Amino acid sequence: MSAVTYTFLGPEGTFTEAALMQVPGAADATRIPCTNVNTALDRVRAGEADAAMVPIENSVEGGVTATLDAIATGQELRIIREALVRVTFVLVARPGVELSDIKRISTHGHAWAQCRLWVDENLPGADYVPGSSTAASAMGLLEDDAPYEAAICAPLVAAGQPGLNVLAEDIGDNPDAVTRFILVSKPGLLPERTGADKTTVVVPLPEDHPGALMEILDQFASRGVNLSRIESRPTGQYLGHYFFSIDADGHATDSRVADALAGLHRISPATRFLGSYARADKQPAVVAPHTSDAAFASAHAWVDSLVNGS
Repeated sequence: MSAVTYTFLGPEGTFTEAALMQVPGAADATRIPCTNVNTALDRVRAGEADAAMVPIENSVEGGVTATLDAIATGQELRIIREALVRVTFVLVARPGVELSDIKRISTHGHAWAQCRLWVDENLPGADYVPGSSTAASAMGLLEDDAPYEAAICAPLVAAGQPGLNVLAEDIGDNPDAVTRFILVSKPGLLPERTGADKTTVVVPLPEDHPGALMEILDQFASRGVNLSRIESRPTGQYLGHYFFSIDADGHATDSRVADALAGLHRISPATRFLGSYARADKQPAVVAPHTSDAAFASAHAWVDSLVNGS
């Protein structure tokens, strides 16, 4: 048994476990399914696991709020890797159940949102029963007192359970839907820069005034740093108080990104750095000549020459 331990949003057979299996060595590691994102991350914080794989973004529904909130607060964690998983869904039920028998369907909220058009067309009037994960909803059908007749889950879950029948395949409304997952560990050395990297930060809005968000965004724009995601989330302190979860193209060791991070810290000292890591799609950042490392080095050298009188 490997000495490495991972937690993930379970139970077994979720898209999250599929993402975890993309990590080299994960197949031989100890893998612990957790019922929710907070539990998976807290086990890492407590030293019970080396890292946790959790979902953070979906191409249809956007950010996974449970993850965005969980990594923005509490003991600091670092994102060390990301993974992309194409998401497909099937409708399952117990043997003997037909489509005409289904009145209630359970699944995760993001899966439900991605299958609504199919459900409205094929099972009009069916009620939604929220589940902690797609796999948990499917497994719940095996209980004698399941409060629903069908579940939406991954094909892998259905294939591994003889007590479940697949009533419909590929029921997602968007055939190109992709979910992004992140591998999170305790703070340590950053993954090395690859040239196709992403940096994630959480920036609280220190003061609500006209142009406050623009001041944050300008730290990136003025240095030529592209943003691939920005989402606002309530801090929970009081109504109207938000933080911003941001993905920026580049690595913290890139001069333009480092300068942007320093600017963010000046504006909002409570800025939380969540990591710099390789992009799963391996797309390199587009860097203008005047925002390259060489340009920053030349500019600093010029200022030093002015100060030193050389």
